[in-house]
Amino acid sequence: MYAIFDNGNKQYKVSVGDTVKVEKLAAEIGATVTFPVVLTADDKGVVSVGSEVEKVVVTAEVVSHGKDKKIIVFKYKAKKNERKKQGHRQPYSTVKVTAIGAAEAKKKTAKKAEPVADKAVEAGEAPAPAPKKRTTKKVAEPAKAVETPAAE
Repeated sequence: MYAIFDNGNKQYKVSVGDTVKVEKLAAEIGATVTFPVVLTADDKGVVSVGSEVEKVVVTAEVVSHGKDKKIIVFKYKAKKNERKKQGHRQPYSTVKVTAIGAAEAKKKTAKKAEPVADKAVEAGEAPAPAPKKRTTKKVAEPAKAVETPAAE
């Protein structure tokens, strides 16, 4: 079984037991991480893509953190005697894939909150009436023309 997952704008094809270098993760060594963005999964020759793999996750254990080889970044402008030399070492995390499969759905049974009015009735208190909301707009009445006697 293999899966292709996405992490850090890169795609990785992994099987259970593979060790992969991924972008630096904010996890301790030995911690378990999950990669929920699985693009493709293959199980015994049956390839799943799209909505079929929405619930599939790749679970891995962080093995180590480190920095990659140094890359030289050299910028210059011709005939101007401008040169700039920089080095860069990309940080990474090494992870070992422990499982590929459906995410374990942990359902938490939360009790529904009882309405406040029901608790007040049980306690023998009368609940305060809720303020009524205005459903229509108040329309201004047209101004009446007032006739004034003409001065003669």
